[in-house]
Amino acid sequence: MDKVQFLKALTKFSQEVTKDMILPVSLQKEDDGQQQFRAPEIHQMRLPDSRQVKKKAPYIIHQIVTGTDKQEDMRKTTSQTVVRSIFCVYCGDEEEGGLMLLALMERLRIALLQQVVIGGQFALDTKAGLETMCYPDDTAPYFSGEMVSTWRLPGIQREVRYDP
Repeated sequence: MDKVQFLKALTKFSQEVTKDMILPVSLQKEDDGQQQFRAPEIHQMRLPDSRQVKKKAPYIIHQIVTGTDKQEDMRKTTSQTVVRSIFCVYCGDEEEGGLMLLALMERLRIALLQQVVIGGQFALDTKAGLETMCYPDDTAPYFSGEMVSTWRLPGIQREVRYDP
């Protein structure tokens, strides 16, 4: 299975886990001043338009950072990938915004540690750990953080026998 399929499974899992989190949406000039709310959008690799980084809040972006494939002693290939998940929320109250960010990150972190396997074949590498960080920058009313996780993917079956 490839990394694109993995990202789709992680996106689906994240949508399911966060679908009932109703967070404030970033207000825009064209809005009528009425605060809107919705669940965070989940994106793969990047936002559809990076110029709208603030307009899209709340959201999560899952990015593949690195991947490693290994084969030892004619065994099946093992594959793993490191994922960076970026979180962004909007809130006019700085304390509440920081807590909203933490709540969103915790919702996904706890669900991943409870489930461990997503899409029936992609396993969180708990030995590698699950790292989270809320960015300390003063960017209110936008609050951001990230999570870094390592995943084991199904190995690739070699079609040709090769003995180096």
